Amino acid sequence: MSVVKTVNKWKRDFIQHGVKDELVADYLTYIKPLVDKGLPIIFDFKHLCLLLGKNTSYLASVVNASSSHYREFTIPKRSGGVRTISAPYPALLDCQRWINQHILSNVEIHSSAHGFASRKSIITNAQVHVGKKYFLKVDIKDFFPSITINQVITVFKNLEYTHKVSFYLASLCCYEKVLPQGAPTSPMLSNIIATSMDNRLARFARKFKLSYTRYADDLAFTGASITVKHLQYITEIIQDCGFTINPSKTLLQQKKNKRILTGISIAEQQIKIPREYKRKLRMEIYCIRRFGIVRHIRNQRIKNPNHLSTVIGKIQFWLSVEPDNAFAKNSLEELRKLPQ
Repeated sequence: MSVVKTVNKWKRDFIQHGVKDELVADYLTYIKPLVDKGLPIIFDFKHLCLLLGKNTSYLASVVNASSSHYREFTIPKRSGGVRTISAPYPALLDCQRWINQHILSNVEIHSSAHGFASRKSIITNAQVHVGKKYFLKVDIKDFFPSITINQVITVFKNLEYTHKVSFYLASLCCYEKVLPQGAPTSPMLSNIIATSMDNRLARFARKFKLSYTRYADDLAFTGASITVKHLQYITEIIQDCGFTINPSKTLLQQKKNKRILTGISIAEQQIKIPREYKRKLRMEIYCIRRFGIVRHIRNQRIKNPNHLSTVIGKIQFWLSVEPDNAFAKNSLEELRKLPQ
């Protein structure tokens, strides 16, 4: 349905329900930009409850006390330490998925963002940086928790929702007034909010003939020359946009002997799986072939009941990066024949 037809339909509905003319004009002024953007119309709190299929008392409890609607747990980081995950309970998860599907998926993000973006991946992110002389990798510290509820409110206000509706939507997406690590809305919101930073860093990169990409909190720059002065400028831009870099994870390389970006090697002229990843996976496959999957799991005291599926998934990742690798192809075919 065209924008004009949709707006006219709303107008007819208002008139049929006896809404006063001056209010009809106000409502239509509010509706049109939302319809233009392909966004759902949300008038107020009760209307939002109806759209989400939740009663008002439940949604009010989320808005006023979000902490009771999440569970927290930790997972180990590759670099050591743990990462705290704040995962929403199922009812709130449904709300966040609705916001993702009907609102956030319609918002354009910067082309440099490869994480959680349509038709982008760790593979497209790595391909940009293959074969370059210098490589700079920068990590943003506490990326999601650095984004506040006020910034999230601004996202929805910029989409033309009222301040109150924007507050309600932002409250459904935030935990303790920041973006939670574990909510499905956090990746999309972070991409939208980081757009201004991506714009500035992309302009900086073009000025110095560099390539720039961002995968969530991992920023990468490559080119013929990257200096410490460039890093200082990049750091200033990131800080000016409200983020902080993690100095311990900053890496500036000229030698290409070992370059890993989002789990993919970019040291050669084409992307590859890192050697250490291959070595461990080859050993795993060798043990399965020699002892059989049941005995291998028992020997290694593996607790994961879906371990074979995990190994198959790792081989599929290998093939997604190196689709012509004969060893990976043969191993995948062989392991798929084993009983799950």
